[in-house]
Amino acid sequence: MNFKEKMRGAYFKIKAKLIVGAILMLMIVFAACSPLSISIVDGFTIESSENQVMSDSYNWEAFYESLANNISSPFKAFQTCFSRKYFPMFSKSVSIVVLIYFFTALIGFYKAIPKHEYDDIEHGSSKWSEGGEQYAILSNKKGIILAKKNYLPVDKRGNVNVLVVRRFWIW
Repeated sequence: MNFKEKMRGAYFKIKAKLIVGAILMLMIVFAACSPLSISIVDGFTIESSENQVMSDSYNWEAFYESLANNISSPFKAFQTCFSRKYFPMFSKSVSIVVLIYFFTALIGFYKAIPKHEYDDIEHGSSKWSEGGEQYAILSNKKGIILAKKNYLPVDKRGNVNVLVVRRFWIW
């Protein structure tokens, strides 16, 4: 199994998880990053009657008040994030969330890569035999059903014991 096949297999194995993760990331950006970034900037800003000035000390009261207002109206907060005052902090918080998603996706992708060529191959299937080799022992016409077009003949000499493995349904 070459590298390209391994990567393709890993991608198909975690494709649905990547999509769900991307949707969750967008929801976090919309619902958490925008109110949080506005509140962080508002905690540093002192509003005077004429203009807004950046303060050296952090105002936690303004932070919590702004956070409560922006979480209760996320659409307005998301729209406000694109103003000149809030956009630098919003872009930093979004880049942090995107980096966390990217590294999490890389870890998941690494764990999904097959470790050897026999990963994800059904063990004991008829795919392991070539050109009808299984019919030296099995039958393709009648007997105890083992798989599609594979039957264990009951009129065969020798051991014809069959172990049936299945799930237990509790409910």
